[in-house]
Amino acid sequence: MEDLLQQTLDSAATESALVPSNSADGMVFLLIAALGLLMALVYVPIRLFLTLTARSRRLRLLQRIRKLREDLAQPLAPES
Repeated sequence: MEDLLQQTLDSAATESALVPSNSADGMVFLLIAALGLLMALVYVPIRLFLTLTARSRRLRLLQRIRKLREDLAQPLAPES
């Protein structure tokens, strides 16, 4: 089993050494990596902003509901 694994690794190493590396492959990788980084730099602030605004809206709504429940729990003032 180990011999087979070693032969496979050796043949993969010799095949990769025989094939000349293409600088275009490196440029494609760098381009895709740069685009991914740019997307992350745009996505993270937008996601943070949307999350924070949604939480603040939710908090305001919960506070309003609590206030309404407190108002409903108090008895009505008698009319004089």
